[in-house]
Amino acid sequence: HVQLVESGGGSVQAGGSLRLSCAASGHIYRHNYMGWFRQVPGKEREGVAGIYTVGGSTYYADPVKGRFTISQDKAKNTVYLQMNSLKPEDTAMYYCVAADVGLWYGGSWLTPNYWGQGTQVTVS
Repeated sequence: HVQLVESGGGSVQAGGSLRLSCAASGHIYRHNYMGWFRQVPGKEREGVAGIYTVGGSTYYADPVKGRFTISQDKAKNTVYLQMNSLKPEDTAMYYCVAADVGLWYGGSWLTPNYWGQGTQVTVS
């Protein structure tokens, strides 16, 4: 049974920073890809950032490039999303995700296999 538990969400003013954490049950090596998606009410979930847990390569959505950084701590089975220069349009529910085969391909996001419960980020 896979569990992804997010933390670190909250409210921040525009220009501020937040760091989200995702603790995965078991070794994150079990999931070749981990990442973050987000969703605004009334809109579809969208990919934000992903990391290949084995090799460490990363992938970002265009709106967050240069502002967000995804990283991992294999010893803690945890993936992080450092969010800087936050904008009101970053307001959303953020979900930690994991995938076994792939999370992105050819410039598009793939559907993750596993989802966390989500953590709210509000930028005003």
